[in-house]
Amino acid sequence: MTLVFRVEGMDCAEEVAILKRELVPFVGTEEHLRFDVLNGKLIVDQQSHELNALDVVAVIDRTGMKAEVWSDHTVDNEDSDFWALYKRHVLTAASGASGAAGFLSHVWKAGSVGDAFGSEGMGISHGVPVLSIAFYLLGILAGLWMVAPKAWRSALSLRPDMNLLMTIAVVGAVAIGEWFEAATVAFLFSLSLLLESWSVGRARRAIAALLDLTPPVAHVRQGDLAVNDVSPDDVVVGSIIVVRPGEKIPLDGIVRQGTSAINQAPITGESVPVSKTTDNEVFAGTINGDGTLEIESTKPADDTTLARIIKLVGDAQSRRAPSEKWVEKFAVIYTPIVLMTAIVVLLVPPLLLDGEWSDWFYRSLVLLVIACPCALVISTPVSVVASLASAARNGVLIKGGVFVEIPARLRAIAMDKTGTLTIGEPKVVDVVPMNGHDETELLTRAGALEVHSNHPLARAIVAETQQRGLSLPAADQFEIIQGKGARGRIDGRPFWLGSHRYLEERKQETTEVHDQLESMQAEGRTVVVVGNDEHVCGFVTLADAIRPETQQSIATLRALGIEHPVMLTGDNEGTAKSIAQQAGIDEVHAELLPEDKVAAVEAIVDKYGQVAMIGDGVNDAPALGRATLGIAMGAAGSDAAIETADIALMSDDLSRLPWLIQHSRQTVTIIRQNIGFSLAVKALFVVLTFAGYSSLWAAIAADMGASLLVILNGLRLLRS
Repeated sequence: MTLVFRVEGMDCAEEVAILKRELVPFVGTEEHLRFDVLNGKLIVDQQSHELNALDVVAVIDRTGMKAEVWSDHTVDNEDSDFWALYKRHVLTAASGASGAAGFLSHVWKAGSVGDAFGSEGMGISHGVPVLSIAFYLLGILAGLWMVAPKAWRSALSLRPDMNLLMTIAVVGAVAIGEWFEAATVAFLFSLSLLLESWSVGRARRAIAALLDLTPPVAHVRQGDLAVNDVSPDDVVVGSIIVVRPGEKIPLDGIVRQGTSAINQAPITGESVPVSKTTDNEVFAGTINGDGTLEIESTKPADDTTLARIIKLVGDAQSRRAPSEKWVEKFAVIYTPIVLMTAIVVLLVPPLLLDGEWSDWFYRSLVLLVIACPCALVISTPVSVVASLASAARNGVLIKGGVFVEIPARLRAIAMDKTGTLTIGEPKVVDVVPMNGHDETELLTRAGALEVHSNHPLARAIVAETQQRGLSLPAADQFEIIQGKGARGRIDGRPFWLGSHRYLEERKQETTEVHDQLESMQAEGRTVVVVGNDEHVCGFVTLADAIRPETQQSIATLRALGIEHPVMLTGDNEGTAKSIAQQAGIDEVHAELLPEDKVAAVEAIVDKYGQVAMIGDGVNDAPALGRATLGIAMGAAGSDAAIETADIALMSDDLSRLPWLIQHSRQTVTIIRQNIGFSLAVKALFVVLTFAGYSSLWAAIAADMGASLLVILNGLRLLRS
């Protein structure tokens, strides 16, 4: 059981760290807490003891943040409040305008910009007019309005954070009369926090656009003619829903009447509309083409594929990537060290090296500003959230930031055969006529005998005749021979079809026929024999056809450095080797039970380290859970496989697997770029500070610029 809260004021990792310090002693361990900064959501997992929601709210209130039990209605009401939405914008604008007014009034009073700055160049610590001071003070108050309370709590708890660093820098600048610099630092820091808030909002809007797919009404048929508009939440499973051209489908279901092309891109990432007709499955949130459909709903609104995606993406934002955890731990250690270093810079040169107190005090303030971990802290979560949103838009559902980086490090991938490398349904591979018959004649007779059967092999043969445009004659005196085949009269002549065993029972097998059958079966094919009372007319061979994209996907994986693709299957050795050869896979493990697949995955993990397992069936779920990374074929995959897996390919398109690896590597590259750039900027300004070539406003401008650049760099992943 979980408790969910909306936390006002939880804007970044700094607030998350504060909440952890207060809540961990209360809930037991950090593992019981999940934070979704994107939506201001806190999830508390209740384990061995019951937690009281009011007690949790009281603990959060001690931090200065406000909490309430999560409610969608509460969120809607708050979003309509102007001050709640635009408080940071208004305060930042007021800070910038007041600071500019103070500077312009000083320039007007002094006569020129040069005179206002004075001979020392960087500061204006002399002769600042009272009017300018008043404007600067207003700018400082507006800039620190949302920062100072957090800084005060940080000071009281003796746990310095970036809010405290900035506040000390501003107050210090005021203490030495550097009003312009103090106002500039307050404004630029407020602006950097606004940019941070904007980046989180940008990522939130990307996910909101992704998930705002369910139409507000469903047209439910009542009787033969009447159609009533109701909320999808109120539609009973089994109801008939009418979906008109261009409308979104409100619920998962089965087409019962009509034909149309469905745009499934919002769910599966497929770029081309998919034709749907009677008995085809459709998903909530997909878009109907130019035909009217009548759909029988198969799931309630809260259990559709779309609803599950919404829930999983929401949960994913609270499961942080390793890079996020590293940055958070680094910031916790880094900030106190910087504060101590600034104190050393302030005290040691004047006391031991006869330095000027004012000069080194100023440099210590600059060091505090440039050392602010703002850009470092915000860079990783923005990148991870953008990566999750982009992947979901491309039909790859990643269930948490913790799984974003793993594909980049994979060395081997274990793959199930049926439904993953293959389509999962038999398909006619070859038609082999004998004794004077041709392919058309052989297929026509087989199709005539199979047209009324629901057996997968029968459906595959009939589908082949339809694809070739053949018309099927009627079969008279039709009879199914249970477990063996069928027989009947076509154009007055008796014909039969069946398995190798049925052929042997009829005693019509010759040495030549036997050898051909054995050869075909050794290649992993299922053979349907067609004959009459005189001889064998020929064979129709069928196999679970390899997916069209499988060969290219395996080749691309090898090019990306995945050197060890491995097939795991419960099928027989011959079939497995045949499919593996077609796919380009060298290592094959066949005739495996579910527990054997788990053992095989464990052996591959021991051998190669980072291993992914991809499958689609219930029997794949244990192996998916054992692998370093479990990947499910989502559209046709079983619920057990999808729930167990860490990532789901919603389009059942194996080419999404190489895309996922490339996307993961791009995400890791951008995260590393952001961390490296943030640290490099800080190192440069530390050197400039000690050399005396930096200033407060230049330091905060550099930090703000670094924050903006890493945010924009992270958001590039939305275009992936």
